[in-house]
Amino acid sequence: MNTETPSSEPRLTSLSHGGGCGCKIAPGVLSDILQSVPQLPFPKELLIGIETADDAAVYQINESQAIVATTDFFMPIVDDPFDFGKIAATNAISDIYAMGGTPLFALALVGMPIKVLSNKTIARILEGGAEACRSAGIPIAGGHTIDSVEPIYGLVAIGLVDPKNIKSNASAQAGDVLILGKPLGVGILSAALKKDLLGPEGYREMIANTTKLNSAGPELAKLSGVHALTDVTGFGLAGHTLELAKGSGCTAHIDWSQVPLLSNVQTLADDGVITGASDRNWASYGDKIGLPADFTIAQRALLTDPQTSGGLLVSCSPDSVQNVLNIFSQHQFLGARVIGQMSKLQNKHVVISA
Repeated sequence: MNTETPSSEPRLTSLSHGGGCGCKIAPGVLSDILQSVPQLPFPKELLIGIETADDAAVYQINESQAIVATTDFFMPIVDDPFDFGKIAATNAISDIYAMGGTPLFALALVGMPIKVLSNKTIARILEGGAEACRSAGIPIAGGHTIDSVEPIYGLVAIGLVDPKNIKSNASAQAGDVLILGKPLGVGILSAALKKDLLGPEGYREMIANTTKLNSAGPELAKLSGVHALTDVTGFGLAGHTLELAKGSGCTAHIDWSQVPLLSNVQTLADDGVITGASDRNWASYGDKIGLPADFTIAQRALLTDPQTSGGLLVSCSPDSVQNVLNIFSQHQFLGARVIGQMSKLQNKHVVISA
């Protein structure tokens, strides 16, 4: 596949110990770290903070406007510098959409090994990020740069939302239907790429998936029947569904046969092409997930596969399902699919059926 990294430079993915949202600290480890960090009292204007590990912070400034603020950055998931920058920026902006917000502007976060990568390569990473922001209709208004051992790129993203349209990850209701906007498998494809097992067609599908903005978020948030919204990223489908279910005091039931997958990822997983982050995710929260007796290790790896710039996960009333699917379709998310439903809390917060 094509890469714009000069032949004299190392592959971007060879410079990082992890890539994309697979770089995230495992949820169990993160929870242990944060337990010892004292928290100041939250002002009443802070409508959403860290309580439920939501996608962004939301701070109300008047009756009809609230600021949505988030940040996301990581090491390379691909070797093409432009693609890396575009993926990282798309992923960061997604958290604004996942709150039902409209992005306003961004700040770039740039850490690069300047004695290893050329100025041209670094510039192409930033160009990729700028292209994602142009697609979202926002400027990159500033940022910060450092000389680092590993390449790191991402954004601080700022947006606006009407407080009455905020959709957190903690407001799902028993009886809701779960809809996923993008197929799973980005982590598997990134692992295949590092092992030179991903062909041009698979690479194109990976880039198309990870650089597609979750722009349906604000319209979905305006639907009264949409109760909760989040995006599926580094903790995998299981991890982010677990956050939604725990925050809402419900159990999420996922029909694995209905979960959309990117092409060939099941075969790759069956062949052992998985990420280390997938196992770390399972070790962190696996005891809260109910699996079928015949669920394979490869299927579990896909369930916990870290998604970089993954899809929106919507929890909505049954009579809103068609409206949700129509909005996804209007934004060219043609693979959006009903994958399960919410119930009153049972023994496990997430239950998978084959």
